[in-house]
Amino acid sequence: MRKFVRYSLIAIASLAGLSVAGVALSWWLVCRGDRCPSIAGLDKYRPRQTSKLFAADGRFVAELGLERRTLVPIEQIPKVLTAAFVITEDRRFYEHSGIDLVRVFGAGVANVLRGGYSQGFSTITMQLARNVFPEKLTREKTLLRKLREAKVARAIESRFSKDHILELYLNQINLGSGAYGVETASQRYFGKSVRELNLAEAATLAALPKAPSRYNPRRFPDRAIQRRNTVLELMRREGAISDADASLAKAYPLRLAHGGGRSSDVAPYYVEWVRQLLEAKFGERIYTEGMRVYTTLDLELQGAAERALERQLKAVEGGSAGAFPHRTYEALMTATSVAEEPPPGGVTPYLQGAFIVMDPRNGAVRALVGGRDYEDSKFNRATQATRQPGSTFKPIVYATAIQSGRPPSYILDDAPVELPQVAGDTWQPRNYDLKFEGPMGMRRALYQSRNMPAIRLGMELGEQSVVEMARRFGITTPIPEYPSIHIGSAEVVPLQMVAAYSTFANLGWRVAPISILRVEDAQGKELWKPEILREPVLAPEEAWLMVDMMKDVLRRGSAAGAMAAAGFRLPAGGKTGTTNDYTDVWFIGYTADLVAGVWMGFDKPQKIMPNAQGGRLAAPAWAQFMIEAYQRKPSPPDWPRPSSLVSKQVDELTGLLGNPGCPAEDAYFEWYIAGTEPLAECAPRGAGGRPAPIKDTRPQRKQPAAPPAAATRRP
Repeated sequence: MRKFVRYSLIAIASLAGLSVAGVALSWWLVCRGDRCPSIAGLDKYRPRQTSKLFAADGRFVAELGLERRTLVPIEQIPKVLTAAFVITEDRRFYEHSGIDLVRVFGAGVANVLRGGYSQGFSTITMQLARNVFPEKLTREKTLLRKLREAKVARAIESRFSKDHILELYLNQINLGSGAYGVETASQRYFGKSVRELNLAEAATLAALPKAPSRYNPRRFPDRAIQRRNTVLELMRREGAISDADASLAKAYPLRLAHGGGRSSDVAPYYVEWVRQLLEAKFGERIYTEGMRVYTTLDLELQGAAERALERQLKAVEGGSAGAFPHRTYEALMTATSVAEEPPPGGVTPYLQGAFIVMDPRNGAVRALVGGRDYEDSKFNRATQATRQPGSTFKPIVYATAIQSGRPPSYILDDAPVELPQVAGDTWQPRNYDLKFEGPMGMRRALYQSRNMPAIRLGMELGEQSVVEMARRFGITTPIPEYPSIHIGSAEVVPLQMVAAYSTFANLGWRVAPISILRVEDAQGKELWKPEILREPVLAPEEAWLMVDMMKDVLRRGSAAGAMAAAGFRLPAGGKTGTTNDYTDVWFIGYTADLVAGVWMGFDKPQKIMPNAQGGRLAAPAWAQFMIEAYQRKPSPPDWPRPSSLVSKQVDELTGLLGNPGCPAEDAYFEWYIAGTEPLAECAPRGAGGRPAPIKDTRPQRKQPAAPPAAATRRP
């Protein structure tokens, strides 16, 4: 044996141009200082693992990591798989002590004869050393590196059992397509655990270490089959499998899992949002320590949201002839002229959308769609965009009014507003129908989404009061104190705007959105559990009045048509929104246990189409989603009316108590917080008569009505 070792070293030395003495000296000096890694901690070594994301019901969603890996103990790895790897990579693995001297001699002779480095002699243990300590043991093809690798391998063999070494190796090895270790590779290629692999599949995995890219079964199936059959033949020759088993396995078709066993198609915008939150909390640990992250995601609701949004976007694009003046998503995706990379920032040229679903009781975000095509644009329009909310902001103005003591019957004037601007021009906002309807109560002004009453009400309350209320509702983006904010000119983050409506769904309590229930380490120990943040914003009586007013949006207001067409009849409130020149359309609505919001528009704001309104374009997606959602869960309860509220019959046109002399068609019952109900009766008038118009005695404002770039908002 000593002669054999000497001859092997001579062969290698000849290739490197060294004497035997030089090789021996190199062997003793190669690890001086800290040139070789210490294996002292290898008994506790755990390869880098991906963190796993799970839905709220425990189903697997995605994995996060630089090396996607799931550890599996050697006892759970099939014998046929270990045999395939050992026979292919290092058939004398159980006989040598880290260095296969037979291969060393053979490789040395072959390299000398061919005049260069043409054949290696790495054992499984040497490969493990190289993979575990890549900083010290690089892949450069030099004798010194090989000697260091061999010396570390000998040290590993002297300390650990063969089974432990093989377990580390099989969990560490790169098997292509971002899969590290046999369990992840098995899931990636075959969609099953390594425990369930058959002989042909085991041989396919064992074929990969030689060249993971070259023999990737997805990219090069013919090569993969050829290499697999070579592995099977090696196993047959070694007696690991019978002739019959080898023949059957060679004939077995290459059956790969649909989609590559990846889960990147599941809620990709939601997954990326969670990844960013985790990285901010844990840093790079999230990619290496195999954490288990339990999210708030509901896979059924996520699917329903994706379907509802895409269905409605396609309906908008395919509306009546000529109504949609832009190229559709499908046309742009199939056109060769736009096959290049998307513009910087993820800006896309086609109609986009976002959909957010939240449980108002605990803030759990159940579904989140941040765009139409994650592969084309990873920009998350639900969490990263800032868009003008239009009339979806109005409920904040009306909530401020209710809290200030104004009842739903409080009369506002739907009449022209003209306010001077700093530049010398005049701000003249309009209603969406370009009409003015005179005096009306707050309830009607809200459900019909009239702009002039909202502006007048906000000016009466004061912009500072409205901004302060918006902050309490959870809006953190800048809100300049201009009258235009009352109809939604200040940009908001869609997630914040949707979460703000939890205040209504919860009868006064705003709940901050969360996406993570808890984070555990690889052993199941809890590392972090986010706190649920609840803040009181409105009294129950105030919130109930707002809910009752916002129910009218769905019953007889700007979203009534969409609700009727979809057949949606559950107790719910909401608000439509459309911005200037029809560039953004919204609908945010809620039941007692779900808040959901839809936004549609172009990344670079432009008119969607003529007469694009939230009630026509966005509300149908919300209604379809809600119908599907409540097919799988119990119908939501209605909100209980606080017993302290009082009911009065009032005259709709004056907001005063009803009187036999006032037209019966203008009488209705309204709810009031005690002390805010009217005391006077309406003055008698004939049928169809109207009260005298409201006289605006407020002084003209000296400050500008809107920022220089602000424009008229529509519902």
